[in-house]
Amino acid sequence: MTTDSLPDLPRSHRAVYRGAVRMAQAAGEAAAEAGVGRDLVELVNVRVSQINGCARCLSAHVPAAFEAGVGHAKLHLLPTWREASLFTEVERAALEIAELVTRLPGAAAGAAHSAGRDAGLTDEQITAIEWIAISIGAFNRISIMSGHDALPQKFDTLGQSISNEGDES
Repeated sequence: MTTDSLPDLPRSHRAVYRGAVRMAQAAGEAAAEAGVGRDLVELVNVRVSQINGCARCLSAHVPAAFEAGVGHAKLHLLPTWREASLFTEVERAALEIAELVTRLPGAAAGAAHSAGRDAGLTDEQITAIEWIAISIGAFNRISIMSGHDALPQKFDTLGQSISNEGDES
């Protein structure tokens, strides 16, 4: 079966898709209200999309992360965040929470809260990050099951920005 023959989930059962969009919007609003910055939200979106292998979502959220102020080094080193010292304690906690929500190992809920609390996050911030990870995970699955391809043109302006930047993290 080619991806051309797959049903496009956003066009099928539109009310369900609109509900997913509303969930994502509400998760973003909850994150903002809890004081979770857009840069951290986009780091979570990119990491969950990497884990799930969603080319379409990476096409959208890598440029969005850059626009939110995430440096190129962090975006390039994101799969190795545990080993790369440039990630802050809060970013590490958010990425740990995102990976636990995405992979759902045993005792994920307790581990996610512990990671967040250890980094000084409030319960409101922890749960907002959990909702962001849940939301992007749903959209990863929608795009993958619809056979949506990557959008390489979304990266075209990033190359221009890279050549104009100095050293950043």
